[in-house]
Amino acid sequence: MGKRIRKLKKQRLHSEGNDTLLFSLFILIAISVLLWRCIDTKIPFWIFVSISSVLYLILLNFYRCPVRRLDVDDTENIVVAPADGKIVVVEEVDENKYFHDRRLMISIFMSPFNVHANWFPVDGRVTLVHHQNGNFHKAWLPKASEENEHADIIIETPNGVQVLCRQIAGAIARRIVTYAKPGEECEIDDHLGFIKLGSRVDVYLPVTTEVCVRMGQATTGDQTIIAKLR
Repeated sequence: MGKRIRKLKKQRLHSEGNDTLLFSLFILIAISVLLWRCIDTKIPFWIFVSISSVLYLILLNFYRCPVRRLDVDDTENIVVAPADGKIVVVEEVDENKYFHDRRLMISIFMSPFNVHANWFPVDGRVTLVHHQNGNFHKAWLPKASEENEHADIIIETPNGVQVLCRQIAGAIARRIVTYAKPGEECEIDDHLGFIKLGSRVDVYLPVTTEVCVRMGQATTGDQTIIAKLR
């Protein structure tokens, strides 16, 4: 698509965390006030404030949503990491649900300390969005990709290449939010969705794709180029 006009969300904290952050802050303030007023010694108050402040900072860190823009003029054949995390799978697999052929699968595991916003891995048009109920195995297990609850998004690039991006729930993360809608145009800098706590995102590509990452490599969503379409 060459140089593009990008519509970026300017938020620094993701909107998915608004209710959780406000409710948690209210509870922490209420408990702090009770400890300050109802207990003569202030030691429990300061202990609680210290511990709760650290926990709340961790919560804020989880819901952070940095504004990012891929600094590449031509993204026509670029595939970027849809999430922050670590590469846990790079292998060819049989994809029998949609494509019915061999595909290159690149998987990114997100820990609870990663940014949990997800980005579109390629430019193009969304052709399918499907949510599948399932189990909640640990996200790094191979069977998680097929058996866990997940959301599938298929994007067709301007060159007609179909790319499947799969948001996968884990043992703890049990809420998948998908913003993608069938028929809409999408760009790499756009948000695809959000997964709460920690989980995994798989990208299925043609087997001829050039891989640009290695096992165990850390990725930054919307910044790390994980592959190039041929």
